[in-house]
Amino acid sequence: MKDIIEKLKTEKSNKKITNAKLSEMSGVPLGTVNKILSGATKSIKAETLNKLKLALLLDGDGVNAISPINTYGFCKVGAYTPEIVLASPEDNANRIIDGVKIASEKGVSLLVFPKLCLTGATLGSLYYQQALIIKAGASLLEIAKATKNLPVISVIGMPINVDGKLYSVGAVIYKGSVLGFVPENNPDNKVFSTFNGAKTIDFFGGFIPFGDLIFTAENTNGLTFKVAFSTDLFAGDIKGDTTLLAVLSATPETVCKTEKIKNLIFSLSYTKNSGLILSEAGYGESSTDCVYSGENFICERGKLLASSKKFTSGLTLSEIDVDYLISQKQKIVKTSEDIPNMEVFFDLQVNSFTLTRNFEKTPFVLSDSDKMQERAELILNIQANGLKRRVEHTHAKALVIGVSGGLDSTLALLVAVRTMKLLSRPLKDIIAITLPCFGTSSRTKNNAYDLCTALGITLKEINIKNAVNQHFLDIGQDEGVHDVTFENSQARERTQVLMDYANKVGGLVIGTGDLSELALGWATYNGDHMSNYGVNSSIPKTLVRSLVEYESSRGNALLKKTLYDVLDTPVSPELVPPKEGEITQKTEDIVGPYILHDFYLYHAIKRCSTPSKIFYIAKNTFKNEFSEKTLYKWLVNFYKRFFAQQFKRSCLPDGVKVGSISLSPRGDFSMPSDAYSTAFMKDLEGLDIDN
Repeated sequence: MKDIIEKLKTEKSNKKITNAKLSEMSGVPLGTVNKILSGATKSIKAETLNKLKLALLLDGDGVNAISPINTYGFCKVGAYTPEIVLASPEDNANRIIDGVKIASEKGVSLLVFPKLCLTGATLGSLYYQQALIIKAGASLLEIAKATKNLPVISVIGMPINVDGKLYSVGAVIYKGSVLGFVPENNPDNKVFSTFNGAKTIDFFGGFIPFGDLIFTAENTNGLTFKVAFSTDLFAGDIKGDTTLLAVLSATPETVCKTEKIKNLIFSLSYTKNSGLILSEAGYGESSTDCVYSGENFICERGKLLASSKKFTSGLTLSEIDVDYLISQKQKIVKTSEDIPNMEVFFDLQVNSFTLTRNFEKTPFVLSDSDKMQERAELILNIQANGLKRRVEHTHAKALVIGVSGGLDSTLALLVAVRTMKLLSRPLKDIIAITLPCFGTSSRTKNNAYDLCTALGITLKEINIKNAVNQHFLDIGQDEGVHDVTFENSQARERTQVLMDYANKVGGLVIGTGDLSELALGWATYNGDHMSNYGVNSSIPKTLVRSLVEYESSRGNALLKKTLYDVLDTPVSPELVPPKEGEITQKTEDIVGPYILHDFYLYHAIKRCSTPSKIFYIAKNTFKNEFSEKTLYKWLVNFYKRFFAQQFKRSCLPDGVKVGSISLSPRGDFSMPSDAYSTAFMKDLEGLDIDN
């Protein structure tokens, strides 16, 4: 303990730092600092020791030379497989240094190397040679020295001798210092020992944490990581709850290895809400009995972000959304959790980088057409079974649907048909009502008729012009003024007719509004906003389109023709008179493109991203389709409408949830109707926007 205190005092003296300044830099209370440096404290907590040690690595002002930059919560990570030289730590150290330099140029903050890469993972009895172990330790210090000016945390596999026992460890180095050693829990080589717990060891005169460690970047909003090994994955022995997991591997290549590894890392990263970086041993390992492919993986909460080709070396990289992972962890109420034996603290200096990972333009629609067909069938069956249960419970004699000839009512009709088939009931029990008024176009009206004919359901037409005109007289509305009263009067009249007709026939009114409309509040309160059961309430507009496309490939000739035309028709509530028979009121001209709003909705609700971060991602995703000015305009509109229209979502009718997002107040999302959007709007202020 005296040696530790003397080292701290010497370093403090060299940097001309007072006890008070050291306390401020480390976060350790001044009284504790005074006691430690005076020798009054006989036992120092490992956490306190590490804080003091880290503080003394910083410059005299207590700050890093380069301050962290705003990366929107992303952390660029990498897995690097060097071509090693067996039993030559010095050669391998040079190759590792090259790897760190390459990664630094790419903006990588956390870089993972393979298991035992400093010596080779296939040395067998050579690990007993102390000359090799000593040289490996000295080479690690050379790596730390050579990379001290690079803002990269490196996790390097190596053997180490502790208290007369050999361990396979992941050595974590950063800014010229060894932050800690994490031993392998389940070594597959009988040479190495296992270790439970954590302690501080003397490593070439330095005092380094050893054991079960969690590494925490104190100057970030929750970036933590653990070091593990592929053998721990196979044994199901991964403890702790961190945002990132660095996995060192030296697993021989076999015909079934890849799928097994993928299943394990996808499952682990999903259940732990973590990002996972696995670095695999590659060329240079002994081929006496096996070969090693160097196939690396980076994944985020069960999603593969990047991988390398088999039998290649070098860097695999991507960006893990740490803020997203933290948001998902916060949604889980924990009653207990693994407590780390030791936590190692450091300040992360974030390097500048370019976002390389891709985000889906339509996150609710799978890009793989075959998988999307499977998904579509499942979604339609979820909708149909939800409605089936409601029909049985209410003993409904009919399903009443307002049919406009547009996408949403078309999907609702298709779901109703499935439901009646599940119930073995005649399709004539589905009563589709078309309710033409001032804005109805001949195209949509004809599609409504053709659709009902093709499906074999009952169709009624109830023209509401006279009723709406009477209502205008009652309230003193000028028919020539096409304002919100003009529009909403039609929408509410349609809903009144549907509700009353359903009462007449003992039926249920099936809601047609979708998730995108609910997010934007694009519905008339107590008009199309209301129904007895909303089958589309958790289906965003882009997914509605995809489901109708799926059904268009399965029907008779008339149904196919009609569905294709429905898909080709501009989205419109048709509440304003057409011009020369053509639709003039186009929804996407008013509220914005649904492909953008669904993208914004997914990242705002599912990934809990900030508005500025969503804009940053959208710029990369839609750079060839929309200008930054357009993206910004509709993002602002999205947030304004989302907050202003919550009152409509607070009293939604029941509706089945089909995906990861629902805005039902009885489901996953709760929000007061009088919440302000001020903080979200301010987050968008001051962004650089190109035209």
